[in-house]
Amino acid sequence: MFTTVLIANRGEIALRVARTCRELGLRVVAVYSTEDRDAAVVDLADEAVCIGPGPARASYLNMSAILEAARRTGADAVHPGYGFLSEVPDFAEACEACGITFVGPPAAVIERLGDKAAARAAMAAAGLPMLPGSDGPVQCPDLAAQVASRIGYPVIVKAVAGGGGRGMQVVREPADLVRQFREVKSAAQSLFGDDRLYLERYLPAARHVEVQILCDQYGNGVYLGLRDCSAQRRRQKIIEETPAPGLPPELARQMGEAALRGALATGYVGAGTFEFLVDHDGGFHFMEVNCRIQVEHPVTELTHGIDLVREQLLIAAGERLTLRQEDLAPRGAAMECRINAEDPSRDFVPAPGRLAELRLPAGPFVRVDTDAYPGGRVSPAYDPLLAKVVVWAPDRPQALLRMRRALGEFHAAGPGLATNRDFLLAVLDHPQFIEGTHDTSLVAGITCDAARGLTEEASIG
Repeated sequence: MFTTVLIANRGEIALRVARTCRELGLRVVAVYSTEDRDAAVVDLADEAVCIGPGPARASYLNMSAILEAARRTGADAVHPGYGFLSEVPDFAEACEACGITFVGPPAAVIERLGDKAAARAAMAAAGLPMLPGSDGPVQCPDLAAQVASRIGYPVIVKAVAGGGGRGMQVVREPADLVRQFREVKSAAQSLFGDDRLYLERYLPAARHVEVQILCDQYGNGVYLGLRDCSAQRRRQKIIEETPAPGLPPELARQMGEAALRGALATGYVGAGTFEFLVDHDGGFHFMEVNCRIQVEHPVTELTHGIDLVREQLLIAAGERLTLRQEDLAPRGAAMECRINAEDPSRDFVPAPGRLAELRLPAGPFVRVDTDAYPGGRVSPAYDPLLAKVVVWAPDRPQALLRMRRALGEFHAAGPGLATNRDFLLAVLDHPQFIEGTHDTSLVAGITCDAARGLTEEASIG
């Protein structure tokens, strides 16, 4: 077992990983930018190293600075969290070259599955159901038009290196294809340094359901239930829950087994997530693999009683997976709401600021993952995630009631600050969400006026 873990991340996930490391008796090294010098993880860590100025490219994406921090502090493992360098194969490879354990899949696996076109090919070979699409990257608009004509409109144009809801556009009419193809290509180059694109048939109304998997270095693996992530704004998740409401048990089993089959076929190691679209006829279609811990992992932890970060660390240390599929029996229902510092009344534009006031919910079976504190601030330099409010209950109706209560207790205010708390409450109150019949089109149909007083969290400055 390694002895010192450097957490190559920031915010709530850095604090989350640090706590599990402490429980395992591991020494914790935090890295931080000048923008995050007052971050909670800096105080919690055994040692903290400044790795550069605020912009992520100069700090949290600076591989050399992070590896130098590991060398200086004697860290023999690096946990990348999510985002930043978590799915960058060059970073995993650099850690290995420096004799440092990377807490995640091998670099070759990250590279193969991070390339969305290559991942499609690998999963098709493993027998997973796929949406009609291009056979590999599409180089030019003329070829894209041929593919789109073959698979039928609407289509979605995606960046091979994309993720997090970025680097994609839906094309509904042939007349729009060339323009939108070029727009996505340009955006992909700017965002990811890789302008390769591929096309898939677009499902206008589908559910977004994902499967959590764990695999060790010895070919053992399990899947830990399904999460429904259909409540999204601009293709970015805002509410996640498990189990996926209304999904037939047999379909859930088929999806879990398909995800695990795909993972084992590609030599996956660690925690990962297989994402699928489920159509209204009950068919499911592979989308992509996320080679890291997910933002929404707490809902799986609460229903399974398993610390997924602990499992990640043990697997990375060479331990065999002790979990067996037949022993995994999830209990109850869990739900997570992402509270972001953003303004829904202005198309969810980020609205960071100082936290002059902060009140977090509590009570039975309520968990809040955050590194925010009164007097702190939400930085404009990074993702606007402020807190994750997570609840558990014996069943979904009770979980929904508990989440409404928990969100009602949440309060954050300060100069320039706004949050999406009231918008989340509006989504929870929508009849389709209450019935569990919603799909990815739900949030687009909820107007800002329905968000019940979106200015409540506005600036008090």
